[in-house]
Amino acid sequence: MMESSNQVQNRVLSEKDWIDNWEKRKIGFHEADVHKLLIEFLDDMVNNRKQIKIFFPLCGKAVDMNWLAKMGHTIVGVDVSELGLKEFFEESNIPYVEEAVPGISGAKVFKSVSGNISLYCCNLFDLNETIVGKFDGIWDRGSMVAMNPIDRERYANAMISLMDKDCRYLLVTLEYNPKLHPGPPFYVPDAELEKLLGK
Repeated sequence: MMESSNQVQNRVLSEKDWIDNWEKRKIGFHEADVHKLLIEFLDDMVNNRKQIKIFFPLCGKAVDMNWLAKMGHTIVGVDVSELGLKEFFEESNIPYVEEAVPGISGAKVFKSVSGNISLYCCNLFDLNETIVGKFDGIWDRGSMVAMNPIDRERYANAMISLMDKDCRYLLVTLEYNPKLHPGPPFYVPDAELEKLLGK
């Protein structure tokens, strides 16, 4: 039986669902190559700045992080899957250390020995400016569209709170008929993006 439009919009995936996806290797969202739109629009995000600080919400083991770190940028990511974060360092051959995160019970941060990559294992909503600072750039390749629709406004507010005054936000979304696909990725209409991020 087809889900109604309201059922689709009220669908909720838990942290455990995402962790289970990683453990069961249901990670079709992971891309083995640097995203072509990041390559195309990187200059727009960097905006003639050197060694900027870039945030990766729901980062998983995105190869984009290592690509940008090799350019001299500082990378901060967050994901609930410890497996994905450790695989990032292992598959990129980057030595790292593991530390507890003061202020977030049970959270860990995995830091490259070189110090330019820090990946937090916790709920994205537990991070704040006090813990991670503000960012010059945000690469949102699949976070907004993975977010439960009921959490979308909270998510947008969290992203805005982490943006420095000259921050550039690159966002990838998808267009499709939401009646035919329950998500994730969830459909986020342009009008809603304008309402959430227009300011």
